Amino acid sequence: MGKHPSITPGPIALFGSGESAPGGRKIFDFLFQLSPPSPRVKILETPAGFELNSDQVASNIGDFINHHLQNYHPETEVIPARKKGTKHSPDTLEIVQPILEADLIFMGPGSPSYAVRQLRDSLAWEYVLARHRLGAGLAFSSAATVAISAAALPVYEIYKVGEDLHWKPGLDFFSPYNLPLVFIPHWNNQDGGDGLDTSRCYLGQSRFAELAKLLPEDQIIVGIDENTGLVIDFQAGSLHGVGQGNVTTIEKGSQNVIPAGKKVDLTDLGSFELCDPLAGIHASSWEAALLAADQITEPVLPPPEVIGLAEERQRARTDKDWEKADQLRRELEARGWEVQDNPDGYQLEGKTK
Repeated sequence: MGKHPSITPGPIALFGSGESAPGGRKIFDFLFQLSPPSPRVKILETPAGFELNSDQVASNIGDFINHHLQNYHPETEVIPARKKGTKHSPDTLEIVQPILEADLIFMGPGSPSYAVRQLRDSLAWEYVLARHRLGAGLAFSSAATVAISAAALPVYEIYKVGEDLHWKPGLDFFSPYNLPLVFIPHWNNQDGGDGLDTSRCYLGQSRFAELAKLLPEDQIIVGIDENTGLVIDFQAGSLHGVGQGNVTTIEKGSQNVIPAGKKVDLTDLGSFELCDPLAGIHASSWEAALLAADQITEPVLPPPEVIGLAEERQRARTDKDWEKADQLRRELEARGWEVQDNPDGYQLEGKTK
């Protein structure tokens, strides 16, 4: 099949670290601005699926999003796709079906090697690919950032277990876009202090230099500093450095730096091209994604006059004018909108299309 002209991939945010730290809010905020209103956020447990508390690891991200990005009114759901061959398998349709409803899909902490083993050739991964190609955004941090690389860095195997320097095949997310990318989060890590170089995702510069020599010549290394994100906006054809540090790209020994706050052209990563929608997935997964996209109902945004009434009611509540606040509530309800009060203000809920 040739290139499909209607494919419209969503944006991607890649975190160097700090997805649930205050700095992570900036990156999510940037991504949510490129997302639909009241985005449906699906959080995959897979990278941490081997851990006994993988549900809590994923739920913590959901709690962070719900608390710190509440102005976007996100709807979060954890997808317990933990391990193949179990009832929580990434191949179980009932488990992974909600991915096809996502406006934003998040994967994060855990083990890169484990994530690759569980997601490769899985239904969950095919649904992630298909939904992204239909416009859903993606957010990858920690283990997931490493796992989607063309070659995945086996951090724990080398840094903790002491295995010889090597790479493992990654999920190679960007190869269908003609971009052979290798992502290294924690690029500028300093946890080792003065006595131990823990940059380059804890491996140190000298050891990473040796690892880089083992990569195929055409592969491009993308190092992302901590509390920093690289946002890829396919629609605009642009790259954005977001957060506190830099994004460093290395291609054939040539190094380029994208500082936080800078926007560059997507082609700075390489010869980008849109992929065949079926690249890496079965036709049945693509058809399921198309069907789900047709069935998704988008929320109706409140018109300016409704927002004005809600703001007037909020001021009445602040002034403790409860009679006026109740009157405005009834007027909002008559217009088909329900106002729900919360500690930070209010939320409007209306009809759906």
